[in-house]
Amino acid sequence: MGYEVIHGNASHHADVAEFIAVLNSLDAHPEMRAFFDSKSNVTVARAPGRLDVMGGIADYSGSLVLELPIAEATFVALQKDDSRNLRVISSLDDTTRMLTFTMPFGQLEERGKPIDYDDAQRYFSRDVSEHWAAYVAGVFLVLMRELSTRFNQGARLFISSRVPEGKGVSSSAALEVATMMAVAAAFDVDIPPRQLALLCQRVENLVVGAPCGVMDQMTSVCGEENQLLEMCCQPAELRGTIELPGDLAVWGIDSGVRHSVGGGDYGSVRAGTFMGYRIIADVAGLRVIGDGQRVVIEDPYWNGYLANLTPEEFEERFAKNLPETMIGEEFAALYGGTTDTVTNVKPEQTYPIRAPVAHAVYESSRVNTFANLLRERRAPFSTQEKVALGQLMYDSHASYSACGLGSAATDTLVELVRTAGVDRGLYGAKITGGGSGGTVAVLGNRDAFTSVRDVAQSFYKLTGYHPYIFSGSSPGSAAFGHFLLRRV
Repeated sequence: MGYEVIHGNASHHADVAEFIAVLNSLDAHPEMRAFFDSKSNVTVARAPGRLDVMGGIADYSGSLVLELPIAEATFVALQKDDSRNLRVISSLDDTTRMLTFTMPFGQLEERGKPIDYDDAQRYFSRDVSEHWAAYVAGVFLVLMRELSTRFNQGARLFISSRVPEGKGVSSSAALEVATMMAVAAAFDVDIPPRQLALLCQRVENLVVGAPCGVMDQMTSVCGEENQLLEMCCQPAELRGTIELPGDLAVWGIDSGVRHSVGGGDYGSVRAGTFMGYRIIADVAGLRVIGDGQRVVIEDPYWNGYLANLTPEEFEERFAKNLPETMIGEEFAALYGGTTDTVTNVKPEQTYPIRAPVAHAVYESSRVNTFANLLRERRAPFSTQEKVALGQLMYDSHASYSACGLGSAATDTLVELVRTAGVDRGLYGAKITGGGSGGTVAVLGNRDAFTSVRDVAQSFYKLTGYHPYIFSGSSPGSAAFGHFLLRRV
C-alpha cells in the first residue's frame, strides 16, 4: 500500500515525492502504520524556511526587509479525527525519529470558550520535551480565539521537516505556516495569505512565547521562488518582490551555533530598542499615555517606528540622549513602560539601549539603499556595484555585533568570505535573522558555489564543524497551495 496525489498539482517539486516516500516508509513503524485511517483522505501543506538577506532584527522597528524563501521546507499532513483529540507525530532532521504528542481539544477550552493565551503558554511550558507542540496546537487556539473557528473534530498531524532547527532560517515559522495551511484547507477556513502570516506570528508570540517579528511568517507564506520578498514592517506591508541580477546568487552557511529567537540576547536587544524609542519620545516631546509595562505614544513624526528616523536626525537630536545601557528598575521609575506588546522590562536586568536603537535606524537606511540598487539597475552589475551591495551586508553584520548579537563562529564565517573576496566571486556576508549564532547569508556571483564550498571547508578546518550550505529557493505556501493524498 502507498499514497497517491488525488488533488493538487505538486509534481514539479522534488521534495513532494520525497515526503510521500517518507509517509510510505513509515508503514514499517508500528506506531505510524495505524496513525492515519486508510479510508480517509490526507491534506498536505508545505512551507519553506527563509534566508534573511537584509533587514533582520530591524523588522520590529518598522524597517524594510528583504527575505529569500529557501529550498528546504516543512510538510504537514493532516487527517480529521472524530475523537476530538489532537495527535501529532513529528519526524525531524531527515530522520525517522518520531515524537508523539496527544491532547484532548478540551484542554484548549474552558467552559466552551478558548483558553487565554497566558494559560496556553503555561500549559505548553510544563514539559520542555513537549514544548515544540505549542507551535502546532497553538494554530488551533489562535484560529479559535481570533477567527471564532469551531472545531467539532480533532486532527492527526504528521510533520516532516527539512528546515533544520536552530540555524536561524525560521524552522518555527515554516512549522506554524505549514500547520495553519493544512488546518485551513482540511477544515474549510478561508484565510487570505497576509492574514494567515499574521495569525502564525500570534502563535509564536502568544502561545509559544517567542518575541519574533512577522517577516519570517510572511516570507514562508507569501515568498516567491528565486525572488527577494520586499516587506515594510509597519506592520506588514508587502511591496512585491525584487529579482537578483542574473549573475548574482545568495547562499546560507550554517555556523553550527544554535540560534533561538526566544533566547535572552534577542529578547533583551528587542526590549532595549523599545526602551530607546520610549526615551526618544520624551526628548521629542511626544505625548505618552499610560505608566505600566505598556504605554501608547502619540507619534505624528515617525508613526511609532524607529525605522522612520533618518541617520542624520538620529545623530543630531537623539543619540547623545540615549544611555549605553539601563537597568530595568531605573527605566521603569523614569519612563514607565514601552510600546512593545511581546516583551517585558525586567527590573533586575541590564538592557543595551543606544546600540540597538542605532541598529534600527541605520539598518533601515542600509536595506533601502540595498533595495534601491537592485531596483534601479537593469543591466548587468559592475564589480563596483556588487561590492557596494556586499559592503552593506558587512556593515549590517558589524551592527549586529555592536548590539551583542554576534558570535565567534558567525564572525569567522564572515571573515572567511571577506578574505576570499572579489577574486573568488564573493562580495558580502552577514548574520541572519535574530543573530547570536545561526546562519550567515553570502552574496556572490552565481557561478561562485565552489568558493562558498571552500569557505565552508576552511571553517571546518578551523572549528571541526561541517557547515550545512543552503542553496536554492522554493515558493511560499500560498503559491504552493495544498494537495490531497489517499491510500491505495
